[in-house]
Amino acid sequence: VQLVESGGGLVQPGGSLRLSCAASGFTFSSYAMRWYRQAPGKQREWVAFIGSDGRTTLYADSVKGRFIISRDNAKNTVYLQMNSLKPEDTAVYYCNTTIGANYWGQGTQVTVSS
Repeated sequence: VQLVESGGGLVQPGGSLRLSCAASGFTFSSYAMRWYRQAPGKQREWVAFIGSDGRTTLYADSVKGRFIISRDNAKNTVYLQMNSLKPEDTAVYYCNTTIGANYWGQGTQVTVSS
């Protein structure tokens, strides 16, 4: 199982970014996917969930209405569209899936600052 995140960067408050997570090594279309984030000095926190077919999505209260999780099963990729970004969204963002065990990518840094 391999998960590779990309798309992070530096953005001003109010801006947008789209993160991608390319998956390989398993039948992507059969498994739910999640995004987590970890800010400096804080515990890793769950951000968003998407079911295997993309029809079910869930969000942490802190990002509801601003972030959108989606997936393209033909491309084995899950996305996180982040809008109206705030400084408190600054973190390393990780994608995750559970196939018996938990699998994580290496993370991508998102910094929201003016």
